[in-house]
Amino acid sequence: QVQVVESGGGLVQPGGSLRLSCAASGPIFSIGAMDWYRQAPGARREVVATSTSDGETAYADSVKGRFTISRDNAKKTVSLQMNSLKPEDTAGYYCNVVARLGALKSGNSYWGQGTQVTVSS
Repeated sequence: QVQVVESGGGLVQPGGSLRLSCAASGPIFSIGAMDWYRQAPGARREVVATSTSDGETAYADSVKGRFTISRDNAKKTVSLQMNSLKPEDTAGYYCNVVARLGALKSGNSYWGQGTQVTVSS
């Protein structure tokens, strides 16, 4: 089945940078949205950045100007470059992929297991 795997999390000092990567694999016919979400302890999961198959992107106000989402449609990958990290960016980061398994099938949402980002001195 479809698998979504994130990588690249870790511990970084405030002001530092990290790059998260996400790869989708399996019997995928086409991919639509590829997005990044995050969830801090005790908080709801929130969208961080979104991307469409034709290159449109959008960002949460809290990360605009600091985070950049990019994708490679051929490789079925999406990345999140995070700069000027703040302690409030600490969270589990999750990749979400909307994929169709056939030409006549509707898209389904697939989640990765997440990667932890901790911003602390």
